Amino acid sequence: MNPLAVELNSTLAARSPHVLEMLSQMGKNLFFPKGILSQSAEAKAKAHRFNATIGIATEGDKPMYLPCIHKHFAEYDPSQLYPYAPPAGKPELRQLWREKMLRENPSLKGKHFSLPIVTNALTHGLSMVGDLFVDPGDHLILPDQIWGNYRLTYGVRNQGVFRQFPFFNSADGFNADGFRTVLTATAREKGKAVVILNFPNNPTGYTPTVAEGEAIVTVIREVAEAGCNIVAVTDDAYFGLFYEDSLRESLFGRLANLHPRILAVKIDGATKEEFVWGFRTGFITFADGHGGEDRTAVEILEKKAMGLIRATISNSPHPSQTFVLEALRSPDYPREKEQKLQILKARAMEVKRVLSRDEFRQAWDYYPFNSGYFMCLKLKKVDAEALRVHLLERYGVGTIANNATDLRIAFSCIAKENIAELFDLIHQGVKDLS
Repeated sequence: MNPLAVELNSTLAARSPHVLEMLSQMGKNLFFPKGILSQSAEAKAKAHRFNATIGIATEGDKPMYLPCIHKHFAEYDPSQLYPYAPPAGKPELRQLWREKMLRENPSLKGKHFSLPIVTNALTHGLSMVGDLFVDPGDHLILPDQIWGNYRLTYGVRNQGVFRQFPFFNSADGFNADGFRTVLTATAREKGKAVVILNFPNNPTGYTPTVAEGEAIVTVIREVAEAGCNIVAVTDDAYFGLFYEDSLRESLFGRLANLHPRILAVKIDGATKEEFVWGFRTGFITFADGHGGEDRTAVEILEKKAMGLIRATISNSPHPSQTFVLEALRSPDYPREKEQKLQILKARAMEVKRVLSRDEFRQAWDYYPFNSGYFMCLKLKKVDAEALRVHLLERYGVGTIANNATDLRIAFSCIAKENIAELFDLIHQGVKDLS
């Protein structure tokens, strides 16, 4: 093991031994190297004559660029687009995102957590969680309604074991009792669990109520108090897209500094929140269980995360970070974002209005939804995959079959005036097949 990693782990062992126990073998081995980057940083500060350290080409004290590219970004200084961004991301963007988190999550007030680290969108951040904390055979606690890419990330790449529970209970709310049962069983068997909390949920579009959120936090705290190390990951991809009665903030705020055996990790980003899917700009943020002024554990996790970024993608794209930074600074940002939220909310409410029609009741039920991009039909008569193919080939309608009964509909990309026609066509497809 590299001496730098040994040093980081020794400090963790003394200050936050439970966090050290949560790390995967790769996580324990990770460190941020002292080498070209640190030497370049020193040269940037002191090399007043010539700086022959940076691995870019320059021209006239500016980054070299092609005019045929820069003509699309003429209002931007080339230095804000073309050089490599720091491995952890642009400092100004990280600070503004932290301020945004505090503004939108009142439960974070007074809590101690790391400065967000920029990732290449949320999938990259989730993958980093796997590399940092999941060894082969480790248990991941998830509901039965999950984003399918978790299986590639944690099941295939990290060889973790999924322990799932029914997402909904008999009252069509979040199944806190099922969550407790599965998490408690893993605690007894492994003594460590990685919990993935994805709200608004993909695929169902459900976010727990405030009371259900409190129940989730209570379960995690009680299992930690019983001696289990828990990495509690909030996948907040669709954060802020709340339409009806539900939590209005991330559970990260409630889990931060909650117990020494709980490490809260927030994965979020501009991807869906700011409607810039192709920019690939996300964040990973850590909060250990101690709180107080001792930032040792989260600073070590930051260094290990930076080492992981350095070892894989080196850094995230600079132009995307600049564009997101400028948006967060814009006085128009709150108003424009609220306008888009209201458009999506109107679509969600129209889906509920259309689905209340009597003629649909024999064809399907639907899972509760109150947020996000999606909702799911629970088909009563036909196979979801057969219906998906039939709708595509006969009517030119695209949907997603999650399993034999569930058909996912992304109302986020359907205009409000077209929603009734969409469900009429799906209903016709069901009648065709049955």
